[in-house]
Amino acid sequence: DFGPSELPALAAFLPALPRDVKVAVEFRQRAWINDGILALLAEHHVALALVDARWIPRSTMLKLAERVAPTHATVLLVGETGTGKEVLAKYIHNASPRADKAFVAVNCAALTETLLESELFGHEKGAFTGAFAQHIGRFELADNGTLFLDEIGDISASTQVKLLRLLQERAFTRVGGTQTIACDVRVIAATNRDLKAAIAEGKFRDDLYYRLNVFPIELPPLRERRVDIPELAAHFTQLASADLGVARRSVSPEALAVLSAYDWPGNIRELANVIERAVLLCDGLELLPSHLPREITHCDGRVFPPPDPTLRGQERAMIVQALHEHHWNQSQAARALGISRDNLRYRVKKYNITRDGT
Repeated sequence: DFGPSELPALAAFLPALPRDVKVAVEFRQRAWINDGILALLAEHHVALALVDARWIPRSTMLKLAERVAPTHATVLLVGETGTGKEVLAKYIHNASPRADKAFVAVNCAALTETLLESELFGHEKGAFTGAFAQHIGRFELADNGTLFLDEIGDISASTQVKLLRLLQERAFTRVGGTQTIACDVRVIAATNRDLKAAIAEGKFRDDLYYRLNVFPIELPPLRERRVDIPELAAHFTQLASADLGVARRSVSPEALAVLSAYDWPGNIRELANVIERAVLLCDGLELLPSHLPREITHCDGRVFPPPDPTLRGQERAMIVQALHEHHWNQSQAARALGISRDNLRYRVKKYNITRDGT
């Protein structure tokens, strides 16, 4: 983990470093000199993990976000739960000309049809039972800024019609009102649903879909970007250590191999929670497989070597994972690794591997 003052000296040795290490050093240096990114990172912890981990040449997600941010185009973010859709929406907003205006988020799936329409468009006094005063909606609050509509695939047919009208005319009417209100709002919508399938089933309007799908960005699940797990795990470990007021922990190669083998159905959010739990359980300075939940340490057994560039580090992690998978039965672990039991025992002693993962 290099500080800014160490990067100039390190940069001279970049050509001799493994490719993955070179990429990591270069993206960290870029993040330090980008004030816009730093401001976002300071405000949103997950943003740091997301932005750092994907700030690499092979990623198209941030390149697309950077391309669309300076425009007023409507953006549709598509990805599974926990992939960081709201974080990316905030990143686009902060990189746009509207950055000094409001960023307003609405979870469309969390509200009933009546409450959602009132929340989005506002309502007049007496518009419905319990409407004792005029209510300003999110579109008005986000005027000249950005409105993030999360779980857009869950809105009712009636709300879809009103949203379509707003996107077409840039104007709306409060619930129970007659006055047409103009608004200048940049809309970023997000969904974890297949909207094309919803259209085929008659659950989502195709004309609204085309209005929202002006500039789609897909956020891949964590299982499809395992190369990012080391950076994400290291960052979340640093954050959890600071938040919990404990000495800074690190992730052992053995634990990292286990984390890399897991499919992460909850994506980045689940990884952050697992790391925080591990830091809470860790009495030492290194997170071990024993600090991870059982469902993670007993995943399907695939091996994804840790980012240790040495053969020693990769071999040690593979041995520890094989032992964990076979409940520390050395004969079975040796067969899985394709070596003799005596050879395995020699390597266990050589690498000082014990049952608790140290």
